[in-house]
Amino acid sequence: MTNLNQSQATGRSLVLFREDAVASSVQAVASMAGIRNTNAVSFCENLGVAVIDAPPEELMANTRSISDSPILIVEPERYVYPIIATSDVEAQADVSELEATWGLQVTRVSQLDPSVSGIGIKIAIIDTGLDLTHPDFQRRKIVTKSFVEDTPMDDASGHGTHCAGTAAGPLRPSALPRYGIAYDAEMYIGKVFPNQPQPGQDTISAKDGDIIQAMEWAIASGCHIISMSLGSSSKPGETYSRVYEAVARRGLNRGTLIIAAAGNESDRPAGTVAPVGTPANSPSIMAVAAIDSSLRVADFSNGEINPEGGEVNIAAPGVGVYSSVPMPAKYARLNGTSMAAPHVAGIAALYAQVTGLRGQELWDVIINNALNINLPKTDVGAGLVQAPKA
Repeated sequence: MTNLNQSQATGRSLVLFREDAVASSVQAVASMAGIRNTNAVSFCENLGVAVIDAPPEELMANTRSISDSPILIVEPERYVYPIIATSDVEAQADVSELEATWGLQVTRVSQLDPSVSGIGIKIAIIDTGLDLTHPDFQRRKIVTKSFVEDTPMDDASGHGTHCAGTAAGPLRPSALPRYGIAYDAEMYIGKVFPNQPQPGQDTISAKDGDIIQAMEWAIASGCHIISMSLGSSSKPGETYSRVYEAVARRGLNRGTLIIAAAGNESDRPAGTVAPVGTPANSPSIMAVAAIDSSLRVADFSNGEINPEGGEVNIAAPGVGVYSSVPMPAKYARLNGTSMAAPHVAGIAALYAQVTGLRGQELWDVIINNALNINLPKTDVGAGLVQAPKA
């Protein structure tokens, strides 16, 4: 079981069931001693995960007597945060952005024929929501769902609007430069963060259970790609969440590629490289590191230092990234592996369109076509993500 700081744990539990026993899982949960309130159980039937309002130690004690239990894993639920770097925006190293952002240039997206647009592909952005009044998202097919009780899709922080803009913003925005990649993709926006901090939290935070419910919604909706610029920090030597890993593996088997930001806890000038955070450290989730416009690792970008799980799989632009934010500001530059992950998600949609590949095969073609930028694999994985070749 993963050991969490008290501030990371929500007090609830994640319970993973065998795939061949999902039908009996609800009954097994209901039979747990002490779990009498049906509102205390949230069940993701397609993925075989339940979120239970009880601590793991209590559940483990109460389920030992269940014969032939379908329960595989019980883990503590944790708080998860938008992955935002606090460093100042850095200069863009003489890269002209008159027509397209530097990120779209170095990934070759700006060189593509307009027919390579992500058409027919569904991308889910699980984040803080989206400003649906933004002019660049009008006349787009956008499906939305809020997983935060009594909270509309409004994006109070701007984080989700920025990430959605990079992954699937328009070919011709209301003002140049172009910043969006898969501009014809169908957008599925899952809001998992409240607009205000939850009790006891200093900043906005989501819960693992809400994120997994959003992942199930996206997978059940037929989304080919899920982009998650969120996470919680990992400690050196800490392993990955078995629940997230099972969810991601089950998603891959259903044809959904899940991409997540590696995290921003590093301070490379000070010699500190932090491990890839949860859930990006799961082997079946593509973990994305951040680079700057000079193709150097971003100072804040986490690295592959934990021996079990925690790989960096690929890198993408994550410093001074220009994209959409809620009105009236309209556009802004942000830093973070949060900004890198949707670059990969948008490019994944392009590969999905032109190759017809899904799931693990889609993962493989993205990795195999990454550009070697002569940096350690522990920092950038296979290298810089690249758009499909003409």
